[in-house]
Order: sequence, then C-alpha cells, then structure tokens
Amino acid sequence: MRRLEGKRIALTGPRKAEELSAVVERLGGVPLVRPAQGTVAVEQEKVEPQLRKLLDEGADWVILTTGIGTELLYKAAEKMGEAAKFVERLQAASIAARGYKTVNFLKTLGLKPAVCDDDGTTAGLLRALEPYELSGQRVALQLYGDHAPKLVAWLAEKETHVYEILPYLHVPPDLDVLEKLIGEIMEGSIDAVTFTSTPQVRFMMKYARENGYTARLLEAFAGPTVAVAVGKVTAEALREEGIERIVAPEEERMGSMIVSLAKYYEGLS
Repeated sequence: MRRLEGKRIALTGPRKAEELSAVVERLGGVPLVRPAQGTVAVEQEKVEPQLRKLLDEGADWVILTTGIGTELLYKAAEKMGEAAKFVERLQAASIAARGYKTVNFLKTLGLKPAVCDDDGTTAGLLRALEPYELSGQRVALQLYGDHAPKLVAWLAEKETHVYEILPYLHVPPDLDVLEKLIGEIMEGSIDAVTFTSTPQVRFMMKYARENGYTARLLEAFAGPTVAVAVGKVTAEALREEGIERIVAPEEERMGSMIVSLAKYYEGLS
C-alpha cells in the first residue's frame, strides 16, 4: 500500500538521505532532501590530546553517548597506532553507554557496557548510573557533537573527576538550503519534515528566530506540516522548541520513522 501517495516529505538529515528517499518513494511519497545539519567534522589534531589522556592515564568510568562518537574515537586511536590500547583501556574501565548504536559498536570490539540507558536518552543514562558510587572516580566523557551541560553538571554534583572528549562537531548547514526549507514549510508546500538528530531541530529553529520566522513556522507545524522524529531525544528537542504534534516510532530506526509517518496518515483517512 502506497500510504504516502503524493506527500512531499522533507529529509533534514544528511546521513542516509539516499536510503530514506528510497523508502519514501516505495510508499508513494516525494522525498525532498533538505539538510538542516552540516556534515559531521572530525578534527584529529584536537581529538588526539584528549584521547591521549585516556590512553595514558585510563579511567574508572568511560561514558559513551553515541555510536558514531565511539566509532570515531576508535578510528582516531587507530590513526595514532593505539587501537589495541584503546580497547584495553575500555576493558579495564566500567563503561556506561547511551543508545543501541553505541552498544552495537561496542559489541564489534568485544565490549559490553556495565550500564545502559533505559530509553535512549541522557536522562535514562543518568537514571541507570544513579545507584553507583561515583565520588572521586575518574570519568572520561565522550560528548556528542556539542557540550552536554546537564550530564557534566550531574557528574560535578557526584564529585567525579571528569574530562571530556569531543570526537566530532556538528557544523552549520547551508543557509540557502535552510531558507528554502523554512520557506516551503511556511507556504504549506511540504507535508512532513523528518528530523534524525537534535542539531537539525536546533539549527532550523535558531535560523527561524534570527529571521523572524518563528511564529509562522510553529503555525505551519501545528497545521498542514507534520514534524517527524527518529526517536525520543529528537522528539524532546522539537517539544522544547514549541512543536507539539510529533510523529515518532517506538523503535528508534530511520526506516521505522517513515513507516510511522505512513501509519499516521493512514489513521487520518
């Protein structure tokens, strides 16, 4: 059944845009690739000193917050000729992992986290860590494209000795593309917009605020345009920005996100 027949679906995630487009087309929709997040940029020269601290000194706990971040740290260690030592340091520490992608990548290294979140969110990870005595512990924290004030503050309250490792950065999107996306949403020519990470939400809404589009954009999302989130964290970011109607799958998968949108439209008919 072609449940997205004729629907114009904007895809704001740069990763797997081609695969998502194919899913949209199979369901009868029209995919529009509108990246609202720049390509993830890795700066090896900045990661190496942070990673060197972990390799040389070790840690009592290593907190890994994203699958891609964990993989990029491993690749950075490989470039340094220290891949085996990186795995050894993780084996010697207690690992706390957020998200199934992080857990899955750890499996490829033969590692199993001591602690996992219960729902894919930072709040879920903090709930899972709560029973542990962390005071005085050395904690290596892998950040996810940006600083994590809530997580860092929580670790400070627990009186840990935390040091941060930032393996990648979210760079701003092409502003012409962002202008086009927001214009299409406001004029009602897009039926749904998919978001696969919080930076896509933040970049779009920041641009809207700076250009006086916020009210019209929120009105569109309350009316003809449906916001679609890949999971709970992205959905939470949409709500924080004032978007209330959100379609999201139970299972955080990009394909499931498109199927959930199709089911949403099916329920309206």
